[in-house]
Amino acid sequence: MALPAEVMKNVPTIEEFWAAFTKSQEEAAERWKEWERAHRETERVVKRVGRQMGDLHNRFGELAEHLVAPGIIRRFNELGYQFDDTIAERVKITDGSGGILTEIDLLLENGNYSIAVEVKTRPREKDVEHHVRRLELLREHKDKRNDRRKIQGAIAGAVFLKETMDAAIEAGLYVIEQSGDTMKLNIPKGFTPREW
Repeated sequence: MALPAEVMKNVPTIEEFWAAFTKSQEEAAERWKEWERAHRETERVVKRVGRQMGDLHNRFGELAEHLVAPGIIRRFNELGYQFDDTIAERVKITDGSGGILTEIDLLLENGNYSIAVEVKTRPREKDVEHHVRRLELLREHKDKRNDRRKIQGAIAGAVFLKETMDAAIEAGLYVIEQSGDTMKLNIPKGFTPREW
């Protein structure tokens, strides 16, 4: 049974069908290429923003260090340590072959003591654990150099959660917290700093 001529006039020929199919495939391929270009650009932007966020995080860390450093010597000297006005910032502890084992934000030293201070905007319990390990590495480093100064540690921060503060104190670390526009040592009754 043949289709009426009226219907047949609207049915595309095989050539017309193939041309339309090829055109749609070309358009789909072009859309795919455009999507790939947009995807690559998105990845580039995400990487750039990630680097910028890392830089911003570092800037917050530097800002916190600059807020802590000016008054920290006075606070420890009030406890009888007798540090001079020198604070080493961003001290790198190396493995002897140039590899960096750890980095200390602030280091106060006199003839008897080295106090390594970790500075965070908002310290966490993992920061306490990492700092204890950092102090162990510092002890090993000083032992290799026959430096017998007693090593103590401190965690400084603008905002402390109670759990973090408790963990730091339990680990034998001094807690340095923001108080208005200055920093204060939070020393609970009976606290004895741990020595490495």
